[in-house]
Amino acid sequence: MRVLVIDDDVELAALLREFLQREGFTPDFAYDGSTGLARALEGNYDLVVLDVMLPRLDGFEILRRLRRQSGVPVLMLTARGEDVDRIVGLELGADDYLPKPFNPRELAARMRAILRRAEGGPPGERTEVNSVTLDPGSRSVFSNGRKVELTTIEFDILELLMRSAGRVLSRDALMERLYSRKATPFDRSVDMHISHLRRKLETDKPLIKTVRGVGYQFLRSSDEA
Repeated sequence: MRVLVIDDDVELAALLREFLQREGFTPDFAYDGSTGLARALEGNYDLVVLDVMLPRLDGFEILRRLRRQSGVPVLMLTARGEDVDRIVGLELGADDYLPKPFNPRELAARMRAILRRAEGGPPGERTEVNSVTLDPGSRSVFSNGRKVELTTIEFDILELLMRSAGRVLSRDALMERLYSRKATPFDRSVDMHISHLRRKLETDKPLIKTVRGVGYQFLRSSDEA
């Protein structure tokens, strides 16, 4: 599992190198934004761990440029308490975030959750609901015949919702399946990804319904809205 860590904290990088190697990862490191972006685009990495505050190019700009060409999973490192950083990172296509300072074991756990999701299991059957077609084998999605480009986590959320079409999935259930952790009142990861899905599917009829205080439901037909 090749991982690229982009962080200008040299001491932290040294600690992470030793820890991640013990945990079975193969980590590479970049210490400024420009170098990190070039390596992320050129290297065959399974995951990118990306700090927000970087010299030469900040983490947000790296993520913005990376998402134009790559769907590689990205875990953002944000300053503790900086909710704006987390929201911006998720808006730009980050798969998850972890506030600094962090416990290295939590970092490894979140990395594994992302990688498990990216690897997936044996491809399931093609699913078509409410003019949306999802093919797990090719990890492709079509909405009214138009191909929709999704990130890894957006695809996985959509697959969970479509396979449970008509039923409400709680935020807790989605967090457990996607991140292997419980939802907290301040964790808006799933909500942000749902917002992206609604925008990308671009239909004139509702597809994903918010059931206030409970969770989300993929509608089997527009009549259910």
